Amino acid sequence: QVQLVESGGGLVQPGGSLRLSCAASGNIFSFYYMGWYRQAPGNQRELVAQLTTDSRTSYADSVKGRFTISRDNAKKILFLQMNSLKPEDTAVYYCSVQNFGRNREYWGQGTQVTISS
Repeated sequence: QVQLVESGGGLVQPGGSLRLSCAASGNIFSFYYMGWYRQAPGNQRELVAQLTTDSRTSYADSVKGRFTISRDNAKKILFLQMNSLKPEDTAVYYCSVQNFGRNREYWGQGTQVTISS
């Protein structure tokens, strides 16, 4: 069983930064994909950033150059460093782990990120 707990969300002014953390328990290294998703009101959940067990990264076009995904394997924590934040980044952010076939997955409870002046 895997449990994921996100933290680090909050209210930030445009142009500011936040670092989200996702603390994991259980055997997360059996899951190929680790990622951050977000869902804004009225929108579908979208993939923001993804990191694989062989250290491949991918990002949504809207966050490229501003967000960075990373992990601390020893502490089993997934991070999302978010810089140059924009109001359109406002959403609930979720972390997730998925196996290679994407037919087994776990999700955290989400953390709210609000960008507003």
